[in-house]
Amino acid sequence: MHPQLAADLAALPDLLEATGQRATAFLDGLGEAPVVPARPAPEPRPLPEHGTGLQDALRDFAARWQPGLSASAGPRYLGFVTGGVTPAALAGDWLTTVADQNSMSSLDATGQHLERETVGWLRTLFGLSDAHEGALVSGATLSNTVGLAIAREWLGERRGVSPAADGVAALGPVRVLSGTPHSSVAKGLSMLGLGRTALVTVPTLPGREAVDPAALERALQETDGPCVIVANAGTVNTVDFDDLRALATLRDRYDCWLHIDAAFGAFAALSPHHAHLADGLDLADSLCVDLHKWLNVPYDSAVQFTRRRDLQARVFQNAAAYLGPLGDAPDLVHLTPENSRRLRALPAWFTLRAYGREGHRDIVDRCVECARALGEAVADLDGLELLAPVRLNVVCFTLAHSPTAERLAALADALATEVFLTPTVHAGRPALRAAFSNWRTTPEDVQRVVSSLTDAVRRLPAE
Repeated sequence: MHPQLAADLAALPDLLEATGQRATAFLDGLGEAPVVPARPAPEPRPLPEHGTGLQDALRDFAARWQPGLSASAGPRYLGFVTGGVTPAALAGDWLTTVADQNSMSSLDATGQHLERETVGWLRTLFGLSDAHEGALVSGATLSNTVGLAIAREWLGERRGVSPAADGVAALGPVRVLSGTPHSSVAKGLSMLGLGRTALVTVPTLPGREAVDPAALERALQETDGPCVIVANAGTVNTVDFDDLRALATLRDRYDCWLHIDAAFGAFAALSPHHAHLADGLDLADSLCVDLHKWLNVPYDSAVQFTRRRDLQARVFQNAAAYLGPLGDAPDLVHLTPENSRRLRALPAWFTLRAYGREGHRDIVDRCVECARALGEAVADLDGLELLAPVRLNVVCFTLAHSPTAERLAALADALATEVFLTPTVHAGRPALRAAFSNWRTTPEDVQRVVSSLTDAVRRLPAE
C-alpha cells in the first residue's frame, strides 16, 4: 500500500473527526454566511505528483475553495427550487459513501430491498396506488426522460413496433402536447431521438400557466394517432397545476399516454391545505418527482413512477451473463439508464424514517407560509410588482418601472450576499423568482429578505 494511503488509513478516525468538525462549522455558519460570495475562482494548480495526505487536502480546500462556496444549503438560497439537507438525510448520505454500495443486482440485493421500501414510502407519501412502481434516478431531468422513454415504447406498442428493439425511426412522427413544459422535457425528447420539434405547446388558460383543456382537446383532434400529453403539477414560475383529472379524461378518450411532471408540485399532496392542487397524480401513466428539492435530501436524487414497468424494462433491460434475469420483478439495472450507481435511496430512507409524513408536511406548510408572506410584502412594496398569485412556494415578481433583464440582474446582484434569486421570464416579462423549499427557512428569514429587497430597490439606479 502506498505509504500516504497507509498513514491516512491509520489516522482515519481522527481525520473523519476533523472532517466532521469542518462540516459542522460550515453548517453552523449558513445562517449568516454570504449566500453567494463575491469571490473570484482560485487560480488552477497542476496535479501533484506526490500527495501529502488528507489533512493537507482539507487545509488546501478550506483555504482555496470553501470560501467561494454558496450557502445553497441555507435558509435564504431561494433559487432553482433548492432544498437543503435535513440532519437525517445528511447522515444517510454520509453512510451511503461509507457503505459504497452498487445495489443494482439481486446478486447483492440488500440495497435493492432498501430502495424498494423507500419507493413504497414515497408512493404512500404522494397518495399513489400500488399500480405505480418506481425507481430512483439522478434528478427531474432523468425522471422526465425515463417517463418519456416508456411513453415512446407505448407509442410503439400502439403502432405495432418496438423503438427499443427497432430504433426510433420505426415509430414515425410523434407529437408531445403540453401547456407550459419544463425545459427538461425538450431535452429528454432530444436524447430519446424523438426531437425537440415533437413538443407542441398548447395554449394555456387566460392569465395562467395551466393548459386549456379545450385547446388541448382541439390539438388532440388534429393529431393523427396516439400521442403523449405532458401535464404539469407545479410550473416553474408560478407553481400552476393543470387540471389532472380533465387531462386524464382526454387521455382515455383520445388514446394518449399521460406523463405528469410533478418535480416539486407533488409535495402539495402532503398538506391538507394544498392537497387539492395535486388531485389526480395517481392517474398518470408515468410521473416525475424530484427529491433533492422539497424532500430536502442531497443532490442526485429523484424518483420516477409508472404503471407500465413491463415497457420500462423493455427499454432499459441489460443482458449480461453476470446480471440477474429480467423476471417479473426486474433488478434496478433493468429499469433506468444506469448500470451502476450509488445507493441514492439511503438519504431519502433516513429522512422519511426520522421525520415521517408529519415532519415533511411541516416543511411544506412552513415554506408555503414563507412564500405567501414574501408575496404579500412584494405586493405592498413600492417599486415591485407581483406577477402571479402565490399558489404554493414560488414568488414571481418584477420591477414596477423599467423591468429590463439588465436592471433585474443588477437587483439580484445587489441582494446576493443576503438572498439568492434566479432570473426568469413570465408572460414575456423579465422577472425574478424566489422558491421556498429549504427546511431551515423561517419567517425571520423572510423579514431579512424583505428588508434587503426594500433597501436594494431604493438604491437601484433609474433606467
